[in-house]
Amino acid sequence: MASGPGSSPMAQSSMAGSGADGFFRKPKDLAGSSRYYRPPRSLPDVCPKEPTGDARGLCEGPSVVLDQHQWTVYNSKVNLPAALNDPRLSKRESDFFTKTWGLDFTETEVMPSFYLPNITAEHFSAYLQDTAQREKIHERCKNICPSKDDLSLSSITNNHGMQQSGTTIFMRPDFVLNDPATFNAVLPWSHFSVAGGKNSRDGASSRLLQEKLSHYLDIVEVSIARQISLRSEAFFHAMSSQHELQDRLRETEVAVVKLRARTAAMQRVMCRGPLLALRDAVTRSNCAKLHGKLKLMAAVQQTQPTVQLLLSTSEFVGALELIATTKEVLQQELQGIHSFRHLGSQLCEMEKLIDKMMVADFTTYSRSDLNRSFEDDSQVLEKDRLQSLVFGLLRQRKLDFLDIYSEEMMQSAKGIVRQCVLRSVSQIEEIDTDAVVKLQDQMRLMTFAQWFDLLQNVFEHFVLFLTRIKATLNVIRNVVLEVLDSCQRNRLVDASSADSGSSGLRPGEAELAYLTHEGLFISDALNEAERRSSTAVQAKAQTRAETSGSDSASGTTESSSSREQTSNTTSSLPTGGTISIEDLMPSDLELGRVANNIQELLYTASDISHDRCVKVLLAKAKDGSLERLSSAEFVCVSRAVEGFVKDTEALCSRRSVSLRGALQSQANRFVHRFHEERKTKLSLLLDTERWKQAEVPAEFQHLVDSIADGHITLPERKPAGTEDKKPSDFLLVDGQKYAVVGTVLLLIRIFLEYCQCVNDIPSITTDMLTRLSDLLKHFNSRSCQLVLGAGALQVVGLKTITTKNLALVSRCLQLVVHYIPIIRAHFETKLQPKQYSVLRHFDHITKDYNDHIAEISAKLVAIMDGLFEKVLSKYEVKAPMPSLCFRNVCKQMAKMHEAIYELLPEEQTQMLFLRINASFKMHLKRQLSRLGVINDGGPQHGLVVVDVAFYTENVQALRSLERLDLNMPEIWEQKR
Repeated sequence: MASGPGSSPMAQSSMAGSGADGFFRKPKDLAGSSRYYRPPRSLPDVCPKEPTGDARGLCEGPSVVLDQHQWTVYNSKVNLPAALNDPRLSKRESDFFTKTWGLDFTETEVMPSFYLPNITAEHFSAYLQDTAQREKIHERCKNICPSKDDLSLSSITNNHGMQQSGTTIFMRPDFVLNDPATFNAVLPWSHFSVAGGKNSRDGASSRLLQEKLSHYLDIVEVSIARQISLRSEAFFHAMSSQHELQDRLRETEVAVVKLRARTAAMQRVMCRGPLLALRDAVTRSNCAKLHGKLKLMAAVQQTQPTVQLLLSTSEFVGALELIATTKEVLQQELQGIHSFRHLGSQLCEMEKLIDKMMVADFTTYSRSDLNRSFEDDSQVLEKDRLQSLVFGLLRQRKLDFLDIYSEEMMQSAKGIVRQCVLRSVSQIEEIDTDAVVKLQDQMRLMTFAQWFDLLQNVFEHFVLFLTRIKATLNVIRNVVLEVLDSCQRNRLVDASSADSGSSGLRPGEAELAYLTHEGLFISDALNEAERRSSTAVQAKAQTRAETSGSDSASGTTESSSSREQTSNTTSSLPTGGTISIEDLMPSDLELGRVANNIQELLYTASDISHDRCVKVLLAKAKDGSLERLSSAEFVCVSRAVEGFVKDTEALCSRRSVSLRGALQSQANRFVHRFHEERKTKLSLLLDTERWKQAEVPAEFQHLVDSIADGHITLPERKPAGTEDKKPSDFLLVDGQKYAVVGTVLLLIRIFLEYCQCVNDIPSITTDMLTRLSDLLKHFNSRSCQLVLGAGALQVVGLKTITTKNLALVSRCLQLVVHYIPIIRAHFETKLQPKQYSVLRHFDHITKDYNDHIAEISAKLVAIMDGLFEKVLSKYEVKAPMPSLCFRNVCKQMAKMHEAIYELLPEEQTQMLFLRINASFKMHLKRQLSRLGVINDGGPQHGLVVVDVAFYTENVQALRSLERLDLNMPEIWEQKR
């Protein structure tokens, strides 16, 4: 209080003068200094409440201006006991009287003042440095010098003659009358009589004690008066300040009354009219909102009829969007309206019904699309309807609709085979459908040509079937990809709109509008911000509608009345509250999974088509009819299957293996049957072969010539003029004559048939190579058994196996050996490099054939060797010459030459006779050694020379043996 403007001049001068010491400085004229001027704080807002949309809210609280002369709620005081005994508090607050309360005397957090700086210890650092020296001096002086009060009190007591011991007890810090020692020292009762009687001495002592205490009281009063006299100026200064403050408060009260009266006049003249206008504007706005709500309720009421109208035209997407918009309007705009309390559940039931209708409609569409006639050229049936159904199913997250299409696809594939079989059977009069009911049995009764036509028809229908499925799935995939792309674009639009919208209404804009912007209230500024936000939302909705227009706009046939009704209903609903399409659509991951399932469904369609074709193939092959086909017929089947497989691979980009596997299985059976038939045929030919030289028809010669030209195939037709040519005795192969039997001619044709099968069916090359190797081995082993083993004597009934038979077999084997490298080269072109190891079978066969040929040659030599041994064992050196023995030998040599000369080539004939001659010389040398004839020029030596000359002359007289070196001197023993 002493620091107010009414303080004494001495106090002000003492404070102002302290600045000369350098310890404390303060401006002299605080009120006149504009530098330290602080503007007065504004009074609390006493205006009526802002309009909040409720007309009653304008005058809800009392006005301080209008009601200043009557009692209002502002005159009431807080009930302190009620505040202290608040039952809502679990514990009474200890800082009730010390903490800061708000204007309403409620617990609110008081915001720190923006006008007061945050004071820290650093603000006092300069002052403490300036006063540190003086503080030290002051503390030192205080310890040395006694206090002013002590000096005054001691002086007073000394002046009055009071002993130090009398007042010391009252000045002690532990002065307590409860203490008996203290009490007895203050009141010495020992001076009084103990018996209780009153005498003159006790009375004197009592008076003396009373006077002593009175004297002490006087000393205290004198000391208090002294202290008051010392501080009289401060008391007078406080009283003068209090009077001055009361005067200022009275002046302030008068100013406040004038201000309130002026403010009341301003409110009456300037504010009441605008407030009434604002109230009318708010009322009009509320009426407009009410009218909008009523229109919205009317639009919502028409939702069910509109949905039924849309469903009658199969406009599922529009119905679902209308239901979704209505449900959101019910949740946001019309929440709590009693008349619509059951509409939400009804819309949910309608949405479930639409789900079932869409699934049923998609099933019907799939069945009608897959089972329609193949004469229809259009690949996609009702494309707009399909797009609408797919978009609706995606919107409802019915992602299993592809399973429905897959099931219908399987049923349609079965129906295609049934229809093709029934159509083919109906055109065949030989098949009685009443007697033969099953389709498999009917197919088995068909001839190969009829069944092959059926198979090709099935292939053609399935190619069209897959083409339609691919076109339909492409439409579905395009819808899914468009939805995925639309969702991604909408997310980008939302992100850009959020970025632009965040900068539309900056923080504090509403407050600035309240203060400076054309006198608007905060609510008006916020309404303006809401209008800008709704405009941005409508622009975003329009952009979203443009981006998703390709998805949501279905081209289904719809009546004009339903479209008009839909547009009227949806236009009545708020655009800002509709659910965005990407919020209802599946996620990107789910849409990507659906797109992958579409591709897998196309693969499944290819597999199903192949499986149904396998059924057709196996139904015909059940009785073994496919195994009995000729190679040309089986090749036709193989080519048809390969063509169908390539077509499906081009359509579906998938290599299905079921049909190829079934064809490979049938090919294996065909190869087995093919091989067994030819092996059996070859065995029968060998068992009936008499091993005589056969004539070579012209067609076989032409066949051999075509092989020489590099055509390892059977001729399709006979060349013109070959029927007039006569058969020849020999088969000309590369300029060499081959005397052959009929079985070998047919063997050549048989292995050409094997080569032809390999040309037609490359997949059976390895199997066919193995079977051909087995066939060649069988021919070699069986011919060996029949000729060398003399099996033909019992099988055919030959009397003996002649040298001509042996030479003919040898020549036939040589012909087969000639063709083995050609066959090997042909098979090598059909094999993969990793399969070349199977060609070793031909090396083994060649070795076996050469061994057989060598055995036949050895057999011919053995025949002559036995003859020489028999004849020369009886040889005797005596006249006449030439001897009978040598004549028989020359005769047998001539017969041997005659038997083999036309069958074997000259080189082989010469080599054979050289071996025979060596055998002859060996036996002759042995006989001469036994007889003891030596080349000594004697008579016996001369006779032997004559016989040897006869033998040499006869052998060299044979054709192609003229230059044969017999080297006859080897018959003589070398002299030692």
